[in-house]
Amino acid sequence: MRILLLFLVFSSALLAQDSLYYKKERDTLYREDQFYVGISYNILQNKPSGLSPNSFSSGITFGFLRDMPINANRTFAIAPGLGISYQTYHQNLLIQEINGQTNYELIPNDISFDKNNFSQLLIELPIEFRWRTSTPDSHRFFRLYTGLKLGYLLNSTSRFVSNGESTKIRNNSDFNSFQYGVYLATGYNTWNFYAYYGLNPLFKNSVQLNEKTLELSVLHFGLQFYIL
Repeated sequence: MRILLLFLVFSSALLAQDSLYYKKERDTLYREDQFYVGISYNILQNKPSGLSPNSFSSGITFGFLRDMPINANRTFAIAPGLGISYQTYHQNLLIQEINGQTNYELIPNDISFDKNNFSQLLIELPIEFRWRTSTPDSHRFFRLYTGLKLGYLLNSTSRFVSNGESTKIRNNSDFNSFQYGVYLATGYNTWNFYAYYGLNPLFKNSVQLNEKTLELSVLHFGLQFYIL
């Protein structure tokens, strides 16, 4: 009986040591930052004279990135992904249909209105080049991610509201279906500054305002959150 008890105690001690060993074992094949959520403040660039914002323009984006480390310490990586983005732009550019044609003009200063904006829903294909100070033992680290983002326009809505009356244009064909730009995300742990700069115009070259090509592009900046 004593021998059996000694055997059980000895076996328990070995199992405890094995459990402790496995708890201490480092995951040398870890990956980082697989999901992302971002919020942004949106600014229109290359504005023609007289075009100005009239309210807060914002955006939200979320998606998945496949982290693929490219060095032994796993501090450098490439991360292609897939995401969804919803962006709004509040300004005084009136978009309306007149005699079957889409017309663009600036709302005069002496005309009051409740709301004027256009919004876009895009599917996005980002690819990031990553550097971070991560280790297998901690998820708190400094990161510097930069990359290229390709977007395809799924849906758009232009809306004008004045004196209780609303005018909408859905899926305006004058918007560029493909949009692309460069971006940067950098920070420590949870909080990361984010900036995106669009490299092509929102509208096609055929769109004119006051007999000049409308070459609006975008700048987004805000916060980006990464989740394992």
